[in-house]
This record gives sequence, structure tokens and C-alpha cells, in this order.
Amino acid sequence: MKRLVNKLSYTKTKKQDTSLENNKHLDELKWKFALENSNVGLWDWNASTNEVFYSKKSKQLIGYKDSEIKNSEIQWDKRIHPEDRDAYFKDFKAHLNGGLEHYKNEHRIRCKDGTYKWILDRGKVVVRDDYNKPLRIIGTHADITQRKKTEELLNKNLELITNQNKRLHNFTHIVSHNLKTHIGNFKNILEFYEDATSENEKEELVNHLKTISDALTSTIVDLNDIISIKSKTNINQINEQINIHSCANKIIKSLELESQQKGISIHNAIREADLLKTNVSYFESILHNLISNGIKYSHPDRKSKIILQTLHTNKDIKILISDNGIGIDLEKYKDQLFEIYQTFHGTNREDSRGIGLYITKTQVEALDGQIELTSKLNEGSTFTLTFKKQKAF
Repeated sequence: MKRLVNKLSYTKTKKQDTSLENNKHLDELKWKFALENSNVGLWDWNASTNEVFYSKKSKQLIGYKDSEIKNSEIQWDKRIHPEDRDAYFKDFKAHLNGGLEHYKNEHRIRCKDGTYKWILDRGKVVVRDDYNKPLRIIGTHADITQRKKTEELLNKNLELITNQNKRLHNFTHIVSHNLKTHIGNFKNILEFYEDATSENEKEELVNHLKTISDALTSTIVDLNDIISIKSKTNINQINEQINIHSCANKIIKSLELESQQKGISIHNAIREADLLKTNVSYFESILHNLISNGIKYSHPDRKSKIILQTLHTNKDIKILISDNGIGIDLEKYKDQLFEIYQTFHGTNREDSRGIGLYITKTQVEALDGQIELTSKLNEGSTFTLTFKKQKAF
């Protein structure tokens, strides 16, 4: 009887063990199925052996077959974008050292075809030894490239709207100030006209009215040009690829007569392979304004020259337009450089309307660029145009 009870107890325990094993196997199958049918990769790092298991999906995310990437941490680390590596290692070490409860990092990684994808990398230490040293870390990889592109577009649009609102606010003040000035002048002259007692005095006042009318017309034309530029900021209009060197040559050729009359040499040192995605009409207008500016304000007592060149950084391409002309006193005028109706070379110059640099800056900003000026009085000036290079994803 005792032997029978023991046998039944053994049989029951065995069935329970088998049931637990089956449930465990079923859970593993569910987990495996869920992982393989999701868009998430798995990685598992054994800190003792320094081996990393990368799931098939993790490798597929960056264009590799399962057999093409070995189980080593360097296989992932070496493909991370140089600009993202410091943050990647910093976040991972912070978690290993206990500073962060969970590891989380977003970084770009180079795919098999040479392009980059954005990856959301998560992980957690699941086993530590008696000295709290991490022994095993499990994590996931998820492709977030589309999300990052959407975020970048939203941020760009937000920045564009913010800048447009700021410029619109400033422009409103400009319009209000200039139109009020002309209207005030009209009002004053008309009051004087009503009080005039002689025909000569009335005729003189009418001539003043004509002068004010001409000035008002000129102001309206200027403001209309600015409005036209500000309204054309559609991204589709700045998606033309141009050769900067060729574009500069075209503008230099168009200004050949003026430069020869003043004895000015213009040297195009822009690299012939330099390209830029932009709006051709605006870009040509910008170059024309800045080069003609160098011609207009050349120094009368020395042989004048204008030099165009490009400089590259990791993110930007800079176009420098330098001259050895009369220059500008930046200590005096630095806060007024690109404001409308500001002149810096004396009021006796009929060729200075004070709108050229304002329009140029407006056009540069419409192309999502920046313009800066360095200048020394009686030595010369350098305008620097900065445009972003196309980002690699």
C-alpha cells in the first residue's frame, strides 16, 4: 500500500514537472513568436565573456544577414555615427555603474549600404555578482528613423514660423514708422499750403509734395520687394542643386563692365565641385548684391580686389565674399548692419538707399541660411554666408 502511494505521488509530481516544462516552453515560444513578428531586435550581453548575442531582427534593421555579424560588441559600436558615440558610451556606462536604472539611448548607426538609421537602444542589467558588478545585460533595438525625420521637420517648421513671426513683427514696425513719416510730411506741407499767401510759396510747397510723393512711392516699392521675398519661403523652392563656382562666375561676368570701370579684380576661388541645394534666383541675387557692394564701396586710393571662396565644416558650407574696400566701422554700426534704411558711408552718397543689406539678409534667411559681416574701416569687409549641408540618415 505504501509502495502504491509513493508511486502515485511520484507520478503526480512528474506530471506537474512536465506541465511546468510545457508551460515554460510555451511561454518561450510566445516570446519568440512575438519578437520575430515585431519590428524590434534583441541583444544579450554576457559581461564575463564579453560576447553579445544580436537577434536576427537586430541585424536586419541595418541591412545584414544573420551570418554577417559576429557576436562581439565591436560589431555594433564601430558602426555608430561619430557624433553620437560619446553620448552612447556615456549612457551605457552610467547604467552599468548604477547611475541609471535603465539604459536608453538614441543614436545613428551605419547600415550595410552606407546610409544611417536612427536606433532606439534600450537595456537593463538582469544579473549582478555579489560585488554589484554587472554580469548580464539584455536590451532591444528599434528603428526610429521615420520618427526622427518627423521631429526634425516639426522643429524646422517651428523654427521657421518663430522666425517669420519675429520678422513680421519687426516688419510691421518698419512699415508703420516709414508710412507715418511720409503721411506726417504730407500733412505738414498741406497745412503750410493752406496758410500760404503767395503763388511762389504755394508752388514751392507743391514741389515739396512731389518730392515726398516720390519718396513714398520708392518706400512702397521697397516694402513690396521685401514682402515678395518673405512670402516665398516654400521648401520646394529651395530644392534645386546648383554649382556654386559656376553661379559665381555668371554673376562676376554680369558685373564685368562695372568692375573694369573701377579697375577692380574679382577672383573666384570657390572649389569647382562645391554644390548647394537652394533657390537659384535668390542665390544669384544674394551674390549679385554682395559682389556689387564690394565694387560700389571700393577704396579710391588702392588697387581693389574681391575674393570669393568656400569653407566646409561637418554640418555647414560657408561662402566668403571679401574685399579691400573702404570698410565699415562695426563699433559704431554693428547693431544696425542689416536694418532697413541704414547707411554707413555718409549721407552724401546717392547710391546708398539703406535697403540692399536688409533685402540680402531677408533672402538668405528665406533660404534657411545665415549672413555675417566682419569689417574694418579703411581696410575692407568680408561677408560670410552659412548654409547647412544635407543631413545623412
